[in-house]
Amino acid sequence: MNAHTMIDEKTDEAPRGALAKIEAVLAAKAQTGTHITLGDLSDALGERAYGLMLLILSLPCCLPFVYILPQIVALPMAVLAWQMAVGRRAPWLPEKLRNREIEIETMLGVVARAKRYGGWLEKLAHPRFAGVTGRLGSRIVGALMVVPALSVLVPLPLTNTVPGFGIALASVGLIERDGLFTIAGLLAGFIWVALLVIGGPALIYFIVDFLTA
Repeated sequence: MNAHTMIDEKTDEAPRGALAKIEAVLAAKAQTGTHITLGDLSDALGERAYGLMLLILSLPCCLPFVYILPQIVALPMAVLAWQMAVGRRAPWLPEKLRNREIEIETMLGVVARAKRYGGWLEKLAHPRFAGVTGRLGSRIVGALMVVPALSVLVPLPLTNTVPGFGIALASVGLIERDGLFTIAGLLAGFIWVALLVIGGPALIYFIVDFLTA
């Protein structure tokens, strides 16, 4: 059974929940190698690939004290969100991003931590406010999601955690067709970006002043 079959929602053996689907794909790929490219990951996720891809890429960002990986996945998140905004029905990544590799063992650890600390939240998601995750709604959501995705690239301490959580929450909403989750995730991301815009320059000035004192 290949990874795509394992997450097919129409099969009786399909794992329940977005995190379980992602874990199944990674576990299947781990049998044949130690790394997975973003292209292979996107191809394997099949249905609802936008939500699943955004969720798996946002997980390293929303967990504290995970370094380097958030900056690696931030640009692909922004690219995927923009594709949603322009109405592409299936994800596409430039060849350079498709070939970007992620260590499977590291990602399995991140997914395990996410399930341990946030799995209960995923269970609360269910279809509601269908217009938010519909065709037009998803395009608006994609356009808005570009902003918190790019904010992960800001080189300040802990700047990835809140926007990462917001994108993850919105992604679960897209996967489960839960408009409330999607709205809550976007609000979390934008509130953080607003705080970053207001307080970021002051923090940078404080750090520079402290280091040069």
